[in-house]
Amino acid sequence: MNITITARGYKAPEHLKQYIESKLNKRQRHFDNILEAEVILSYEKLTQIAEVKMKLNNKMVIVSEKSDDVFKSVDLALDNIERQVKKYREKQREHKNKKIMDKLEA
Repeated sequence: MNITITARGYKAPEHLKQYIESKLNKRQRHFDNILEAEVILSYEKLTQIAEVKMKLNNKMVIVSEKSDDVFKSVDLALDNIERQVKKYREKQREHKNKKIMDKLEA
């Protein structure tokens, strides 16, 4: 998986980059169809924003989360991405199962 981390308006510390990469690598073990991930970090006054874009085989998932701590924003965004990817995979499974059932009935 190709990981890109961008910080807008400031230079992200190395421990933050390592934290994000470790979190994304843990997610990759569960979802093997992730091709690339892009994390954009920014801030507005006292609010830290983490935007995560993940490219799957044939779908792009984009999530943006805000909080007062950048680590919390990253965690919230990755949890949201995980829910969306699980939902996407479940829809794919249901679609395949429906096709198989239709063939068996015919």
